[in-house]
Amino acid sequence: ESEPELARTINASAVGVLAREAAALGAWLAHYSTDYVFDGSGSNPWLEDSPTGPLSVYGQTKLEGEDAIRASGVRHLIFRTSWVYAARGGNFAKTMLRLAKERDKLTVINDQIGAPTGAELLADITAHALRAAQQQPQLGGTYHAVASGETSWHGYAQHVIEFARRAGQPIKVGASAIEPVPTSAFPTPAKRPGNSRMSTQKLQQAFGFTLPAWQTGVERMLTETLT
Repeated sequence: ESEPELARTINASAVGVLAREAAALGAWLAHYSTDYVFDGSGSNPWLEDSPTGPLSVYGQTKLEGEDAIRASGVRHLIFRTSWVYAARGGNFAKTMLRLAKERDKLTVINDQIGAPTGAELLADITAHALRAAQQQPQLGGTYHAVASGETSWHGYAQHVIEFARRAGQPIKVGASAIEPVPTSAFPTPAKRPGNSRMSTQKLQQAFGFTLPAWQTGVERMLTETLT
């Protein structure tokens, strides 16, 4: 947000270069975008053709990147996703676990709703979709790719901490001491969408997917992290 031109270079201009090069090579381009292209209003899941309305430089430049891909004529798969995590590197779940071992009380946002989605799931979706699209080019386009179900950051934190507690981790915070708070309690440079629900019906119908519940991937990641 503080470096809009750099954001535009990375999220839009560079993506356009990749798209044009891929088009010249006759290659497929797989690209990852975000729920931040929407304004986060309402409570209904966003569809691929829902009106966009980014609230931040990040969301606006990611949308410009999508548009650059479409304008290039390259055969492409754009996957919009959200709340992504992986076993390696930092993520929300690991932060909550660390804090739950250190503190008697936690405050976590409860008015942003989405589906925690594993990088492993996104990799599987991408590989399967690319194989299918190479055989059926008409499958190219934009898809929403998130795990099934929904939760708040507060619900996500509760699930993570209780899973760790059952696994024998030394959790200090009590189950009733995880306090829900509004987004306004944690100001951020980029305005966060309240509604990150995304419909995956198009993805599931096009490629024959049955997407797992968000809890499944989170628990797999936690099992790998805790052992």
